[in-house]
Amino acid sequence: MSPNRLARAGNPWILFVLFFVVIGCTLVARHCYPEPRIVQQSQRQYWRRVPLKSTRGIIQDAKGNALVISETIPSFAIDPSMIKSQDLEAIAQVVSPDVFAKITSLMGTKSRFMWINHKVPEAEALKFRELMKKVRAVREIDEPYRKYTNQRLMSHILGFCDNENKGQAGIEQAWDNTLYNPPGQKIVVRRQGSQAASIMEQEPERRTVTPIITLTLDSRIQYVVEKHLFRTAEQERAKWAVCICMNPNTGEVLAMASYPTYDPTNRKSLTMEALSNGAISRTYEPGSTFKPIYMAVALDRGIVRKDETFFCPAKLKVADGFIRESDARIALGSVSTAQLLIKSSNVGMAQIGIRASNTTTYESLRALGFGQELDIELPGVSRGILPYPENWRGITPANIAIGQGLAVTPLQLITAMSAVVNGGRLMSPYIVKEAVNSLGELVYKGEPKVMREVMTPETTAWVRQAMRSVITEGTGKKAATSITNVAGKTGTAQVAGKGGYQPGKYVGSFIGFWPYEDPKYIMLIAIGEPANGRYYGGEVAAPVFKAIVEEMAELEYYS
Repeated sequence: MSPNRLARAGNPWILFVLFFVVIGCTLVARHCYPEPRIVQQSQRQYWRRVPLKSTRGIIQDAKGNALVISETIPSFAIDPSMIKSQDLEAIAQVVSPDVFAKITSLMGTKSRFMWINHKVPEAEALKFRELMKKVRAVREIDEPYRKYTNQRLMSHILGFCDNENKGQAGIEQAWDNTLYNPPGQKIVVRRQGSQAASIMEQEPERRTVTPIITLTLDSRIQYVVEKHLFRTAEQERAKWAVCICMNPNTGEVLAMASYPTYDPTNRKSLTMEALSNGAISRTYEPGSTFKPIYMAVALDRGIVRKDETFFCPAKLKVADGFIRESDARIALGSVSTAQLLIKSSNVGMAQIGIRASNTTTYESLRALGFGQELDIELPGVSRGILPYPENWRGITPANIAIGQGLAVTPLQLITAMSAVVNGGRLMSPYIVKEAVNSLGELVYKGEPKVMREVMTPETTAWVRQAMRSVITEGTGKKAATSITNVAGKTGTAQVAGKGGYQPGKYVGSFIGFWPYEDPKYIMLIAIGEPANGRYYGGEVAAPVFKAIVEEMAELEYYS
């Protein structure tokens, strides 16, 4: 019998069964094998991920004083779709004209969110909160905010963050991955009545702590350094100035300052010139502050003897040029090896320079860290300029001996001089004491590290004694203090430019250490291009050194 005949025979049950089979298969397919789009929509309706608040880590000094912390600061946004025409007058009285124009342009569109002011100071936030009472479309949102507890202090070391809380300079940039504390998440399910509850009965405790970067710097010493350095730079109308204070025995940086400076919370102060940390990035010819280092190299390599005598006229013809004393009218006459440093004789040092093998001198200076980046935990470290020995033609070897013809960074110079002070060990400089990440793990620990032995203790002891005489009877008398015995070397260098040295532009500097008998500190002061008439290192830099040493002694007394 055919199907049509069965149906006509009054047997509709077959069609009824077929109908339910089709419906059942469809339901199974929809429930067991749903489309991805449907799954995504249902998840948004019934459960969601909720971010947990997180903060950026702390930066503190060696004494545990917080230098940078994270706080929340109010920001304000608006929902353009909720704005009514009667709200516009109140909004216009609070927001800027540009923001108001953008708000009105979004009215009537599908836009639901627009920032109207980011990170608003508390006094200004009161105006927005009053606006919220009148306009329902305005919302207050807390945003993370980096607070620099001492404002401009250590600005070049600490750096700053952008609006997204990402480090852009200094420690904030170099240690961004450690300071960043990633936000956690929890999954919540919606219950009847739009209430949300954790999908787990008890949310597991987050295993995170606030990251901490501890620096080697002492904020009290840093304050003293910045106070005297910046005051002098402004008085002398200098283009730039730098100071570094270190422990010569460990390489530990105790203070580091660069002028001009900036305010990390004020975007208008973030000029390219102000942002540069001159202590690690600026290169300049060191002049006579380089002479003790070169003398130590020459003594160690047997290029000069401690008991020699040099005849020093006012100027000396060398190859294709002349080497002159700082006062080209005065001939020093017969000068001992030690007096070459004490009287800062260019002519005498040049005579040593032309004796030496170019390759030997180059290799010795490279071993001291010149012409290469030093490994310190900061971004923007410069390598300086140390020409290859095959390019040392004509007067160049004599120029190198008096601190010309090469360019160094302040960090390179003080690191190399530390080897003279500590007995011949080149220490790797470091500025981070330790770093702890958001899991509480110690991920870095700064420790004294000897890169290599570069001089003999006998040589360095002789050079240190000569540097003490620079203070007692030579060019560094203005660095002398009754509080402690200091030793050091003055420097006055011309500024190189296109086509030669620029007339009337100099760098006055002083590098010294104390106490002379058992050195615990070494400090470099450099005043770049002073425009107030004085430029000799003994005039502009040595008095700054003295003032800082004396105030640091007071800190030690009261600590």
